[in-house]
Amino acid sequence: MVLIDKKPLIGLVGVIVATMSAELNGLVFGIALPDIRGDNGLDSVAGAWLTSLYTTGEIIGMAVATWWAITLSLRRFTLLVIALACATSLAMALAGDVGLLLPLRFVQGLASGLTIPLLMTTALRVLPPPIRLYGLAAYASTATFFPYLSATIAAFWTEGAGWKFILYETAPLAAVSAVLVWYGLPQDVPQHQRIRTFDLRGALLLIMGCGALSTLLMQGERLDWFHSKLIAVLALVSVVAIPLFLLNEWFKDVPFLKLQLLGRRNFAYGAICLFLFLIIGLSASETPLAFLQDTQGYRPLQANIITLQIAALQLFMLPAMALVLNVAWVDARWVSLVGLSLILAACLGDSQLSAVWSRDQFYLWQALQAVGQPMVVVPLLMISTNAVEPSEGPFAAAMINVPRALAEAVGAGLLTLIGRFRGNHHMSRLADRLGEAGVNAVGSAHRTPADLAASVGQQARVLTFGDAFLILAVLAVVLIAIVLVLPVHSPPPRLALAKSPGAP
Repeated sequence: MVLIDKKPLIGLVGVIVATMSAELNGLVFGIALPDIRGDNGLDSVAGAWLTSLYTTGEIIGMAVATWWAITLSLRRFTLLVIALACATSLAMALAGDVGLLLPLRFVQGLASGLTIPLLMTTALRVLPPPIRLYGLAAYASTATFFPYLSATIAAFWTEGAGWKFILYETAPLAAVSAVLVWYGLPQDVPQHQRIRTFDLRGALLLIMGCGALSTLLMQGERLDWFHSKLIAVLALVSVVAIPLFLLNEWFKDVPFLKLQLLGRRNFAYGAICLFLFLIIGLSASETPLAFLQDTQGYRPLQANIITLQIAALQLFMLPAMALVLNVAWVDARWVSLVGLSLILAACLGDSQLSAVWSRDQFYLWQALQAVGQPMVVVPLLMISTNAVEPSEGPFAAAMINVPRALAEAVGAGLLTLIGRFRGNHHMSRLADRLGEAGVNAVGSAHRTPADLAASVGQQARVLTFGDAFLILAVLAVVLIAIVLVLPVHSPPPRLALAKSPGAP
């Protein structure tokens, strides 16, 4: 029987609470953006920048979080991040000027990005091999549970108490998480001498490259992509700065990202597939909400009942996956294949949507998504983290989380591109058919041209949403192929890490 020190587990709970609060505060702006714009007199341009600045800050935060956690010590840095997230959210609730909201939104994204990697870092640090899978399941909840639960809570409170209420709740959650972290996490000796080795060139390239890429993806549709000089410049900056950043990290003695870890097949599988998986998972859950609100007139609270269903199933599936994968004869790759098959079936089922679909028609397919997602992400995290030594845990956390942060921006950009190109295609095709058939032939003699245009536009949007699900299904097939080719068998941590001389 393994004796487990419960004190670090209390600290881990504190990090989980801090992560949940950070994600909740970030999501409320996306859901309540129309109300926020109305309350503060903001136009659509300001609203778009509020979204893209948050994503940019999150990407940068995820890249540098573990470096600073090592330098300042995990407990001290976690407390600083909790304080930053709390102060920023409270300031945003009080700010009424776009000149304040925009930089605060960036800092809020930065705080969220700094918080999330600390959960994986803490889990790898404090959990012994026999229960490590449960810590990985807790981290997986930041991708498969927290976003959906937070979206539902944010929609509920936005409708009932106003969007500022969510930001005010940061204070009690921050207090609880800070106390748990202060009590539970071990206090390492800070390594302040690392500050002298801070990679300023890498940091500037990271900010320029990832900032330009995320802004390009989030703002491209609004600015008409490469018809905009700003988008063209951002594309050039990202194409130059990102390769230079990766090259800099490869040769740096104390990097933000240890790219050499990608030379291990199982770790490369984890980093690549988590990126693709999150594009599929987040997009496949966002698309039904967009469909219901865009074509059926649902309010966020009405549409987000679907996300509540996904969150509820995660409460069972995440610990169940940790339990199943701890069995020695279970092959995590086959568990992932079953999960991807369920996600593929869900995308194909959702692709059959029509203009008469309501929330009820999505329940079955979203349930398959909810069951399949933990069956992919928990095995993926187990396989990839088994490939690193305990001392490499912080580097592994950074390498896993940066692609994860980019996936949000890439997923948003992908959906806008699908909407643009497939939407235009369907609009042209439907208009041509309407013209060929004649107004009377389609039974529209008594409808005004505006009514016909609205009807054609709605049907084009429905077909475009269906195409989005088909494209996500293709990505799921790509993931299935990667699982069959790239990773090798990895036993559960209690067996794999017991053989490692550096295991705790």
